[in-house]
Amino acid sequence: MATTGFQGAIFDVDGVLVDSPHERAWREALRGLMEGEWASIRERTAWSPEAFTSQVYQQVISGRPRMSGALGCLEYFKVPDAEERAKVYADRKQRMIVEFIEAGEFTAFPDAVRFVLAVRAAGIPMASASSSKNADRFLKRIRVDTFAEKEGLGYDFVRPGMSLYDFFTADLSGRDLAHGKPHPEIFLTAAAELGMPPEHCFVVEDAVSGVQAAKAGGMAALGVARADDRDLLAAAHVDLVVTSLDEVDVGALAAHRLTRLIRRGSWRG
Repeated sequence: MATTGFQGAIFDVDGVLVDSPHERAWREALRGLMEGEWASIRERTAWSPEAFTSQVYQQVISGRPRMSGALGCLEYFKVPDAEERAKVYADRKQRMIVEFIEAGEFTAFPDAVRFVLAVRAAGIPMASASSSKNADRFLKRIRVDTFAEKEGLGYDFVRPGMSLYDFFTADLSGRDLAHGKPHPEIFLTAAAELGMPPEHCFVVEDAVSGVQAAKAGGMAALGVARADDRDLLAAAHVDLVVTSLDEVDVGALAAHRLTRLIRRGSWRG
């Protein structure tokens, strides 16, 4: 069936909506192991504190389910018996991320909150679809009512006490699925739960594996290059790549187009 515009928006969370401590947790968890119980194998690996860069995180961990990310990281650093050690690493990272979340050691990206509000104002239903089982913890702690008041955004659908989580019709984050990204299962499931055909949805991602998943599912992909990885996202055939979601022309979504806004700030409520 033909459409005049996008009918669904699907968001990754970590790195798109939330400047979360996931990267810090993965980095510090591995450092703790390498300087502690795994110290005896450290010289046999390619790991060093300086070698675990943001680029490494983006390439081998970001966007993947927890166990896949743990294994990918250990293999990248040539850690012996990586498959046997992956669960220990993943469990330590999980304990650290929960501690960080409970301590409030994360922030929402302001441009992302503005974009979610603008997409909601455009009448497009949204789903969150992160590989992380912690994503909803972040979203429920981000107050949108106070943000909108501070920003001077006069949306009539923002009510007292609302969190970012309240704006998503479907939440796929952390769900146990048969396949992780770059397989499109999580996004196809999100589209189904929104009740929209995949080809009429767009996905907002910051990871190459997420862009690949969106394209494999026949969806448009909006890439957010927050880690100086514009070229990597472009190589994954993203439809539009921006460094801030403030750059996106929300009005063009009604014409089924992902384009850059020429006059910035024109869609503030």
